[in-house]
Amino acid sequence: MHLSNTALSIVAVAALVVAVLAFAYAFALASRLRRPIVTDDGPGEEHLGLVAETHGRAIQRLEGAVVQLAGGEKQLGEGLRSAVRHLGLVRFDAFEDMGGRLSFSAALLDDNGDGIVITSINGRQDTRCYAKRIQNGTSIHNLSDEERQAIREALEGTRQIVEAS
Repeated sequence: MHLSNTALSIVAVAALVVAVLAFAYAFALASRLRRPIVTDDGPGEEHLGLVAETHGRAIQRLEGAVVQLAGGEKQLGEGLRSAVRHLGLVRFDAFEDMGGRLSFSAALLDDNGDGIVITSINGRQDTRCYAKRIQNGTSIHNLSDEERQAIREALEGTRQIVEAS
């Protein structure tokens, strides 16, 4: 299951709203408990039993909401494992007569080391781009030194641009 960042944000906001409503409800119940219930002949046992039963049902509803929120949190965590979260970028000069480090290799990986590495080779007359699938930090295709370095940077999580020499 893949969720976009927008969908994940909506789920997170909805979970926050439910939590705030649950807190407000609990606060309202607590404030009602602080007020003494007085009748002509004192607080009746029937009334106290009704209050206890009402609070028991409210607690059961809150427990259900907490279980539902925990399930949603678990789904979000599972979705994030397959999201691109690890990036590595290596800039380099592909040709000796070209300066400016306009060529690059960029690795975009998830938590399992799966994803792609994109390489752009810039020359005077043209630019070529290559994309290679990465599984568990490796590829079935031959990888250049810069591509291996970009993958290593992504997996190590340093998230800085590396200038290859």
